[in-house]
Amino acid sequence: MPHPLDSFFAPASIVLIGASRDQDKIPGRLLSMLRKNGYPGQLYPVNPNYGEIDGLACYRSVAEIGAPIDLAIVIIPARGVLAALAQCASAGVRNAVVISSGFAEEGGDSAAMQDEIAALARRTGMRISGPNAEGFYSEVQKVAATFSPTVDVRPGHVPLVATRRRIGIVAQSGGIGFAIKHRAKAIGVAISYVVSTGNESDLGAGEFFDYLVQDASTDVILLFIESIRDVGKFLAAARRAAELKKPVIVTKVGRSGAGQRAAASHTASMAGWSAAYDAVFAKYGCIVSNDLDEAITIAAVLASNPLPKGDRIAVLTVSGGAGIWGADAASMQGLQVPELSKGIQAEIKTMLPSYGTARNPIDVTAQGVNSGGLQRSIDLLDRSDEVDAILVVLSLSSETRMPFKEAELTPVIAAQKKPVVFYSYTLPSEFARRALASSGIVVLSGLTHAAVALRHLVQAAKFELPPPVAADILPAHDLAAHLNAPALSEADSKALLRDAGIVLPDEVLVTEKSGLDAAIARIGLPLVMKIQSPDIPHKSEVGGVRVNIATKGEAFMAYQPLLDNASKHRPGAAIQGVLVAPMAKKGVEIIIGTLQDTTFGPLVMVGLGGITTELFRDVIYRPAPVGAGEAAAMLDELKAAPLLKGFRGAAKADIAALARLIAQVSLLADRLRDEVSEIELNPVLVHPEGQGVTIVDALVVRKINRRPREGGNP
Repeated sequence: MPHPLDSFFAPASIVLIGASRDQDKIPGRLLSMLRKNGYPGQLYPVNPNYGEIDGLACYRSVAEIGAPIDLAIVIIPARGVLAALAQCASAGVRNAVVISSGFAEEGGDSAAMQDEIAALARRTGMRISGPNAEGFYSEVQKVAATFSPTVDVRPGHVPLVATRRRIGIVAQSGGIGFAIKHRAKAIGVAISYVVSTGNESDLGAGEFFDYLVQDASTDVILLFIESIRDVGKFLAAARRAAELKKPVIVTKVGRSGAGQRAAASHTASMAGWSAAYDAVFAKYGCIVSNDLDEAITIAAVLASNPLPKGDRIAVLTVSGGAGIWGADAASMQGLQVPELSKGIQAEIKTMLPSYGTARNPIDVTAQGVNSGGLQRSIDLLDRSDEVDAILVVLSLSSETRMPFKEAELTPVIAAQKKPVVFYSYTLPSEFARRALASSGIVVLSGLTHAAVALRHLVQAAKFELPPPVAADILPAHDLAAHLNAPALSEADSKALLRDAGIVLPDEVLVTEKSGLDAAIARIGLPLVMKIQSPDIPHKSEVGGVRVNIATKGEAFMAYQPLLDNASKHRPGAAIQGVLVAPMAKKGVEIIIGTLQDTTFGPLVMVGLGGITTELFRDVIYRPAPVGAGEAAAMLDELKAAPLLKGFRGAAKADIAALARLIAQVSLLADRLRDEVSEIELNPVLVHPEGQGVTIVDALVVRKINRRPREGGNP
C-alpha cells in the first residue's frame, strides 16, 4: 500500500537549493554525495551565481525548472529558507529537507522563523523535514540526501554485507544516526534507511518511524530519541510494529538531571526522568539499549538470526577459558546453559580429542577445529531440541585460515532453525569477517553485548502485545461531586474510590470525640486511627497515625493527641477529624499509583509498598489503562515478585485480585486524566490466594493543585 512519504524517500526528482561547486563546503558535498551514490532520478541545482555545476544546468530559482519535483534539499542561510520553501510550495514541490540551521535551537526570532515553516507546511501540504537536519540516506533507492561523510563512496571498495535483512534508523541527532549506520555497515549489517529528524518543524520521529514499520525493505528498526513530539503517531507506529512483530530498538538519551518537582505522593517522587518513556517502550515490546555498540549488536543479531523457542544456550568454543567466560556471560543475562544429555555428549565426544569437553560449555579445542569438530558440533546442536540458541566463542584473528568451510556452514545458517551467534575474543580480521559474511554471519567483538542480544531475542520471542482493556472492569460513574475541592484527604480520596466502584474496608470519619463510641461499635476492635486533613498527605510524618488499638480506652486516649500532633506540625492545616478503620490482617505490602506525564498522559505504577517504598524503589510503570493480564505481567517484573508467589513456604498471595485492582485504578486514572494528577494506594495488603486485597491508605491528588512539570516528566 502506498505511503504518504514514498515520494520523500524515493524521489523521482530532486532540487538542491543553494547548490555549490565547492565540495569542501556542505552545499557542494550534498550534490557530490547524491551523484557518487548513483541517484537515478533528475537533479536540478538552484543557485543564481552559477550557470552550471559539474555538467548540470543550474537554475536561478525553482520556478525556472518547469518540471515536477518530489524533493527539495535546502541549504541556504536561515533568513532565506522560508521564502525558498514558499517558492517550492508554489511550484508544486511535494517534500523538502531543510539542512540549514539557525532556528529553534537558537531561540528568539530564530524560533519564530521555525514556527512559520511549520505553518507553511500545514497551509500548503508540503511535507518538511528539519530545519537543522543532516538529511537522510536511502540505500535501496540510492538517495544520499545528506552531507554525512559516512555515505561517501570509495573507488574500488566492496562493502561488507553479512545480513539479508536490513535495519532502518531514525535519529534525533544526525551525527549519531549516521554513526550508527557507519558502525553497523562496518560489521556487515545491511541498511535500508537513515533519517535525521532535525528540529521536527513538520515531519517528526513518529512519522518516520511509521514509514519504517510499513516498509518491506526494513526488518529491524533502531531509534535514537531525545524526546517525542508527535506522540500519537509514535504510539500508533509502536503498536503497529508490535502487531507485525518487527523488532524496534530504542536508545533514549536525556535521562539525567531530573529537575525539581512537587511530589504529593511516593508515586510521583519515585518517577525518574525517563520513567514514562521506558513504560511506553515496555508496553510495545521495544528493546531499550543505552549503549551505542550494544544497540548495534542487538540489531545485528536480530538481522541475522531467527527468534529462539526458549532460553537454553549452548556455548561452543575452541578455548576452555573462553567457553567458561561465554557461559558466565549468558548466565548473567538470565539465560540457561544446561548440561547436555549423555546421548548428545557421546555424539560430540566422537568429534573431539580426549581432552575436549562436551558437557556445555563445549570445548572442541584447537585440534577439534582442524578435524572438523567445530563445524560438526554446530550441525549437531542446530538439529538438537536440547538447546534453543548457539553462542560460538572463538578466535578469528587469522588473515589466511578459517575454522569453517563455507559450503558446510552456509546451509546451516541459511536454514534459520535457531540463532547461531559468533563472538571473536581476538580482534576479528577483515579476512574472517568477509569469509563469514558470505555465509550470512556477523562477527561480534563484545561478549557481554552478544549475551545481552541473546537475552533480547529470547524476550522478543515471548512478547505478546496486551489486548485492549475491557471497560467493564470498572463501570463508569459520575464522580464530579468528589472533585470540587482543590485537595483531598485520605477520607475524601477513599469516598471517591468507593463511588468509582473500587472495594475498600468500612471506615468512619469521627469529627467529635463523642462519636468514637458509635465508630468503635461499627468497626470493631482492633482498629486504626488516622488524622484527616487535605493539607497532610503523609500522616505518619506528623505523628498522625495510631495502630493496633485494642480497647475503647486506648481509642479515647489516642483521639486528642492525634489532633494536637497535627496542630503542632501543621498549624495551618484544615483538620476534618479522625478516621477510624479496622486493623487489617497481614499481607504482602504493595503500592499502586498513577500519575500524569505531560508527554504520554496517565501512567500506572506498582511496586513493593509500605514505608520502605522510596528506599527500595522496586517499581514498574506502564501507560494507563492496563488490563488484568498486563497488570499481572507488571507484577512478574518486580524484584519482590517471589514474595507474592509463596516465598520460603509462605502462602501464595492473591495475585488475581491484585492484578484486577491495578487494572481498575489504571482505568480510573485514564477516565479522570483531566481532573486528577495522581492516585496512590499505599500500602495495599495482598492476602493469601482467594482472600483478596485490603487498601489501607489512599490519596487522590487534584490536577489544579499541582504546578506544571517540565520535560515530559511525570
